[in-house]
Amino acid sequence: MIAISVDLGHARTGLAVSDKSGFLASSLCVITEYNDEKLIEKIAEKVEETKAEVIVVGLPRNMDGSEGESAHRARAIAEKLSERTGIRHVMQDERGTTITAHAYLNTSNVYGKKRKHKVDAVAASIILQNYLDSQKG
Repeated sequence: MIAISVDLGHARTGLAVSDKSGFLASSLCVITEYNDEKLIEKIAEKVEETKAEVIVVGLPRNMDGSEGESAHRARAIAEKLSERTGIRHVMQDERGTTITAHAYLNTSNVYGKKRKHKVDAVAASIILQNYLDSQKG
């Protein structure tokens, strides 16, 4: 199973992809796009390029577990992605993934502009790895 993960930001959206066995997630890219319709098209292109079988979308819940405006946007984009690609989507709690991504980048000595550009893709890989791990039974 190949899965692709989406970490939606305000302007930058991180993508990650799994290996064919569905064992390991790795960062794919960051898409910079403000328009949701254009963003969906760009993500759909990556879904097709990677031959993904499932789309994992990060669900930005509040720390108390409730869902705000960002979560509603993520759900809407996930629905549109599934309609556009014909591939099912799942929502994966993304609480704490950006903090973890920053910690990983700290240990790799990635700072400044490089860090700003990579953090969303790293967060997407964490979201995807969490999903993959949850599927292992």
